[in-house]
Amino acid sequence: MANGNIKVLKTILNWSEEPFDESYFKDHDFVAGDIDSLSQAGVHAEYLDTLKALKKEIQAYLDWAQPKLDAGVNEGDLTLFSTVNLHIFQTYYGGLRPNADHTKWIYGDYKLVSQFIEGGQDLKGWLEDQGALFDESVQPTIVGALWNRENDFLGCDLDGDGTADPDGSNTKGKSVFNTYIATTKNTLLNTVANAADNAIMTRTKAESLLTDDGAVTGVKAKMYDGTEVTLHANKGVVLATGGYAANIQRVMDTNEYWADGDITSSTKTTNRSSLVGDGIDMGTEVGAGTTGMGWTQMMPISWVDNGNLAFGGGNYAIYLNPKDGTRYVNETSERDVLSLGEFENGVSYDGAQGTVIEIANASQAIPGPYPYGTPKDSDLTLWNSDVENRQYTRTVDQLDDLFKQLGFDCTGEQVKETILAYDKALMENKGEDLDPEKTGWTALIGNAEKDENGNYKEDTYTLDGVQLKVRLLAPSTHHTMGGLTIDDERHVLDEKGNVIKGLYAAGEVTGGIHGGNRLGGNAIVEIFVSGRTAANAIDADQK
Repeated sequence: MANGNIKVLKTILNWSEEPFDESYFKDHDFVAGDIDSLSQAGVHAEYLDTLKALKKEIQAYLDWAQPKLDAGVNEGDLTLFSTVNLHIFQTYYGGLRPNADHTKWIYGDYKLVSQFIEGGQDLKGWLEDQGALFDESVQPTIVGALWNRENDFLGCDLDGDGTADPDGSNTKGKSVFNTYIATTKNTLLNTVANAADNAIMTRTKAESLLTDDGAVTGVKAKMYDGTEVTLHANKGVVLATGGYAANIQRVMDTNEYWADGDITSSTKTTNRSSLVGDGIDMGTEVGAGTTGMGWTQMMPISWVDNGNLAFGGGNYAIYLNPKDGTRYVNETSERDVLSLGEFENGVSYDGAQGTVIEIANASQAIPGPYPYGTPKDSDLTLWNSDVENRQYTRTVDQLDDLFKQLGFDCTGEQVKETILAYDKALMENKGEDLDPEKTGWTALIGNAEKDENGNYKEDTYTLDGVQLKVRLLAPSTHHTMGGLTIDDERHVLDEKGNVIKGLYAAGEVTGGIHGGNRLGGNAIVEIFVSGRTAANAIDADQK
């Protein structure tokens, strides 16, 4: 259990079971990520049974945990509480959001949310059958995930010898994100090898869907050299083309959530350039409906120079205002909460609006660049090297010169005071007393030893001489929650809710699942589950 998460569980335990009342926020400020307030507004009817079941699970856990806490055991040393109901409910409230003027609310469709979470419970075993290898000794988290729900991905075993293949692209060091690449490569290779009629067409762009009397019967495409291709589907077509986060103009045109000026034509993206919404267009051209198109997720931990994902998590780091060196957000909050905080507290740097300072202990392994846990010396040497306009490794007494070099107004002394106050509160297990509070934390910024109960020994604390990782981060577009309207079998629906025969969709091209904000890691689970669901639906529709 990460420190501070008991408070989250107790908030859920006291969540109002009355029907969700939007009017509650006429007299109370809505602050994204503030579940203390959100919990007073009630719950949508579809999620009530999940909430009731979750409360029983939480109470049973607290009945076990509280005596241990009372005996002096540190919360971070307790066995992690994690259930399917918690995941479903956090996906619900993590995506429950109003539009900018609070005239419309959005949240994930219960059937779709519960389906991908419940369907994901056997996902790891299925991936392992495809060659994926996981480290079950750690339970890390990623930015905006709200909970520790992952295992470290160690690579893909393509040759079946039980170890990750050392071919460069499929070995450890790529985090959970490479699970998809490695295992899909293995699955595709096996599929093509075992079915002579299958083919993978690269450098070929799908342009439109073929229809016959309203049913989708194939795809028209064009190869890189101009050769036109017509693919006839015997059973159905699955759109799995992703979202449109790389289409900044489309993001701005559809936006209903972000304040005017937050997203501009100079906003960068974590996405590859091809993700501009072509699959959604292909679907709507044959009558498909769309939902949730006004909500785009910004990735708060993106490099300021090119918008690429910097990787990492807020459980071990602090995010600081470059103007005064203060914290401004609970770093383990949802991604939209972190991005909203950046736009409000950050500065324009190298053309990136909302640039902030992230500081962590340089010995902390960052999820993504290398394996979780204790990094090798070579990993740290590489990843802690200075990269201009991105990251720097400094001791606290060297921060003043760095900030002057970067043109920031904050001083090293201001940041030192912030770190000392932050670490002191965490060592005293009073993260909730910080302003902003800190939940779900796992590490200090400075160094301190722990006692046998997992509590920090304050008299061993030091910040002087500690190597700090300083990164410059800003929001960039990352995931579009809106997309094609689907049912829970991944049939694409028209604007009246009717199934478009022969057309299915999976992954980010669909809408209705994540509401107004996607929890970190949920897309990885959803793409696999929705892909399998679509395939099973095609098979069932032929019978």
